[in-house]
Amino acid sequence: MQWEKVGNRRIMMFIGEYEHSLDEKKRISLPKSFRTGLGKKVVMTRGLDNCLFVYSRANWEKVAAKLQELSFAQADTRGFNRFILSGAAEVEVDGAGRILIPEHQKEFAGLKKNVVFAGVSDRVEVWDAERWNTYKARIEKQADALAEKLGEIGAL
Repeated sequence: MQWEKVGNRRIMMFIGEYEHSLDEKKRISLPKSFRTGLGKKVVMTRGLDNCLFVYSRANWEKVAAKLQELSFAQADTRGFNRFILSGAAEVEVDGAGRILIPEHQKEFAGLKKNVVFAGVSDRVEVWDAERWNTYKARIEKQADALAEKLGEIGAL
């Protein structure tokens, strides 16, 4: 985790990639560098690309507030809200820094024994290690083209 100064305030930014193993009880140790920023209770939900998103309570409240602002009259909005919100669970971090991954989330993300935690700005993503390595190899090959597209819209 890293702190970034934005205006007059400091915001936490999760960065880095860490591999850990699920134990037989579906518990996994959060990387030490993420624990402080996430807190003692986290919100974990289905994410995009078949990973899980893990948010601190404060960051989750921001995400949930944005989702509530969307119109429920549109089918795509209703579907996305259902996907993110119904898949969410509040998870406690135990004294050893471990979290228990709910079975429905473990199945959704295809988590086996080896798991990768990836810090992605305001959230941490949880990936099956094999799936992460495949995804990462594909994205690394596209990095130049992605940067060019982002440059065209002024994001870089």
